[in-house]
Parts: sequence; C-alpha cells; structure tokens
Amino acid sequence: MGRLVMKFGGTSVADIARIRNVARHVEREVKAGHHVAVVVSAMSGTTDRLVGWCREAAAVHDAREYDAVVASGEQVTAGLLAIVLQDLGIPARSWQGWQIPLKTDGVHGAARIAGIDGDEIRKRMDQGQVAVIAGFQGIGPDRRITTLGRGGSDTSAVAIAAALDAACDIYTDVDGVYTADPRIVTGAQKLDRISYEEMLEQASLGAKVLQTRSVELAMVYKVPLQVRSSFEAPDAPNQNKPDGTGPGTLVCDEERIVEQHVVSGVAYSRDEAKVSVRRVKDQPGVSAAIFGPLAEADISVDMIVQNISADGAFTDITFTVARKDLRKALEVLNAVKSKVGFDDLAHSADVAKVSIVGIGMRSHAGVAAKMFKALAEKGINIQAITTSEIKTSVLIDEAYTELAVRALHTAYGLDAKVA
Repeated sequence: MGRLVMKFGGTSVADIARIRNVARHVEREVKAGHHVAVVVSAMSGTTDRLVGWCREAAAVHDAREYDAVVASGEQVTAGLLAIVLQDLGIPARSWQGWQIPLKTDGVHGAARIAGIDGDEIRKRMDQGQVAVIAGFQGIGPDRRITTLGRGGSDTSAVAIAAALDAACDIYTDVDGVYTADPRIVTGAQKLDRISYEEMLEQASLGAKVLQTRSVELAMVYKVPLQVRSSFEAPDAPNQNKPDGTGPGTLVCDEERIVEQHVVSGVAYSRDEAKVSVRRVKDQPGVSAAIFGPLAEADISVDMIVQNISADGAFTDITFTVARKDLRKALEVLNAVKSKVGFDDLAHSADVAKVSIVGIGMRSHAGVAAKMFKALAEKGINIQAITTSEIKTSVLIDEAYTELAVRALHTAYGLDAKVA
C-alpha cells in the first residue's frame, strides 16, 4: 500500500473520546499497510476562544503574535492524538508546521504555502511511524509561525499529500459530497465521484464540505482526494466498490467519471449583499473608478450587472460582495462619489446566490433556460445572473433560498429515486 494523509477537522477531535475514535481510524489504515500521516485541526471551539482572547487583550494587535496564539490549538490536538496512538501501540510523533518545515509567505493570518520539505517525514513514515501534523500553520520568511486562514487545515493536508506523493482522505462530519444540502433537500444523493472543477465551483459557491484552496491544490497536483465521515465506525466494512470508489466521495479528474451528469449539484450561499450604483455617466473609465478602489480595499466582487438608460447617457451598475464586506464597500464608494459621479447608492443584504454546477453543462444546450423556467414556475424573481463553463448562478431574494434549491434539484432529476 502507498502513503496516505488523513485529515480530521475540529468536530472530529472535539474531546478525548473523539480523539480516541480518530486513533482507531488511523489504526485501521496502518493495519491495512498504509504509511500514514495525519493532519489535525484544533478541538472544536478552541480557535474561536483563542481569537477571542487576542481581541480581549487588545482591539488592535500584532498579527505575528495573533498567529503564535491561534496556532497553539492544533499543537494541542496533535500532541494528544500522538499520545493516544502510542497508547494503542502505534509508533507516532507530533509535528508542528515549523518542524517539517511547511514554508509560507509572510502574510500573517492568511499565509499561502510557498513550499514543503517532506524528506524527514517521508523517511519516518516509511519506517512505520505515524506523523501527526498540526494543520493550519507554517513558518514564514521571518522564521515566525504563520497561519493559513480559516479552513487552513484542509489546505495543509492536501499540500502535504502533494509533497509526499500521497492520497488524501478528508474526514468531516458528513459522509461525502451531496447533490444539495441534505438538511434542506430530503432527496439529496451522495455522489460517488465528483470532478475537481465541480468541487471547486461548489466550494466557492457556498458548499462547506471542502475549503476552496485545498481543492485548487488537489486539482493542480492531481492529489486523489476523498471526503469521508469520521463518525462512521472505524471497524465498519470499508465498502469499497469495484470501480474504486470508497465509502465517501472521490474528488478526481473528470476523465475518471464515466457517467457525466449535466448538473451534478445545486449550491447556495446566504453570505451575499447587493450594491447598486445608480445613474453613472456611461463613459470609459467609470467601471475602473468603481471597482478599482474596491479591489484596493481587498473587497472581492462577484456578480456584475450593467443597465444602460434609454438615451445611452447613463448607466446603473449592480454587483455583489460578501455580506461581511458590505459596510466597508459602501464607505469606499461614498469616498469616491465625487470622482465617479453617481446619483444614488442602494444596497440590500436580504439576497442569496443559488447555483447549478456540472461538467456536462459544457456540451448541453438549454441548461440555463431550464433553471430560469423552474424558478419562474415558483414565482422566484432573478436579480442578477453570472455564468462559467460549468455553472450558472442567480441572485434571488433570500426568503426563497430553500424553495429555489429544492425546485432546481427536482428540475434536473437529482432527487433520490424512491423504491
């Protein structure tokens, strides 16, 4: 068997009992002959508590010291899991990001991985030792601890798997990737396989299963990525199927997906806000004057719709930002009002983005039309539309989110068949 990286999130290691459960999952893979590395998050709630302490200590604080504090959560989990594994008779050692080393840039709180030297860990794994690695953290050019931002343990795990030439299993509190959120769509089905591109779109469109940067890394380095549940019994039958898929969902190249559905899933995000800049002169440079300052303020813009007046002299420009960035976006735009020359600034946070995703959309006509028809039949008005090769997203009133997701799930034939 080859090398395997197993990643466990905060709910999977929330207390000692769950850490023991994780250890049994690791034990299963070791007994199966894998050379194993484990990447762990902080115990559930720990990072929030550490962040709160930093803010309580000082409203404005040194980002380097912030990283030193919040990275300690993963250090505790790694040490505890190594102790439990040793108690089971499994050779194990905990590793911090700086010990590997996992090198990053110097952007504290949101660092990006620059490189990983996996030689020592690879040697230890090949000798039968389980490497228990603190996720979410690395070391910057100034030799200080850095953190990778929220969800950074997923990114750590995939990057380490790429460096070790290993497969990667992401264990979470769901048993795979579904065609829609099963909490609001009772007929949602678990997918055996999903392409990197589809998973990347779903992650960026609101699906919480995997962190976007981790999927990007897996796609670039062709890391076999599987989403599994840590709450399944560790000694349950592996359930591997003849086609190579396991008990969870395999994220892979689309060439490995034999039957390509036109639409593989419906995603939604309530973390949206709409901004409308009204009666702007329709002339060159206006869009740059609006979106340039927003970019400089590190505000990401998603959907953009432009409407030209009947006389062609003025335009309304509507776009969306993350809801947390709404106040900041309004401040930025009001600061450049005299330069841009708009009459009015309208905004709303009562909106949601609903999206359909599928690699089959590349080769099928009428996919978007079916989406618009399904929403119209439910009386749901579309406020904005954006598309890519494999997805179509619409902005709607937030109150209709669940109705829209269910209607689209049914329209594209994704509901589970009742026996």
